[in-house]
Amino acid sequence: MERKIIKTGDGSSTIHIPEWNEQYHSKHGALQEAMHVFIKMGLDFWVAENKKSEISILEIGFGTGLNALLTNLYSTNLKVQYTGVEAYPVKPEELAVLGYASVLPNFEKSERIFNEMHQINWEEFSEIESNFSLRKQEKTFQEIKDKEFYDLIYFDAFGARVQPELWTDVIFEKMFLALKTNGVLVTYAAKGSVRRAMQAVGFQVERLPGPPGKREMLRAVKN
Repeated sequence: MERKIIKTGDGSSTIHIPEWNEQYHSKHGALQEAMHVFIKMGLDFWVAENKKSEISILEIGFGTGLNALLTNLYSTNLKVQYTGVEAYPVKPEELAVLGYASVLPNFEKSERIFNEMHQINWEEFSEIESNFSLRKQEKTFQEIKDKEFYDLIYFDAFGARVQPELWTDVIFEKMFLALKTNGVLVTYAAKGSVRRAMQAVGFQVERLPGPPGKREMLRAVKN
């Protein structure tokens, strides 16, 4: 499908798919959405609740790498093991024009980390910094078989409107099994059907204020 680079409401970029009228990130602000949903409501929440120095993160939909980049920049006091699953990797020529480093603090560091994340080999952990290792896996979400491996999941798949099969109890059962006890899953989605699918597999789910342009989002905990 055709993909276009567009500017979002906060000046950061994302990839737009005209055929689906869908974006990789919110058109209201890619950076603001990632910071609110995944860093504030996900990473910061987990740290506050668990007070541990190490964390294992799974991202469902590695995409442009924005969430991984922000996690690296905002987890300086954590040792992070980060796995990003992506069935259709973003092309190098698309990555080259996203320009995330230009809207982030410490341009040189952000640019270096972003480039390295996309240059490392797939399917193996690589040390990006002394406290941050990244593994990119090229596979579908249905192929995930990890058991009690992750502390936190960033669920950033395309929306249920265009890919409803990714928002079912079948997928969320895989997420539930992949998390350790007290593990957390956060997503920008807030549909009732998504919340019910999470609850059906055992998650305790809460609605939270959403990022700019979206009233609510969901956070699920494996008790």
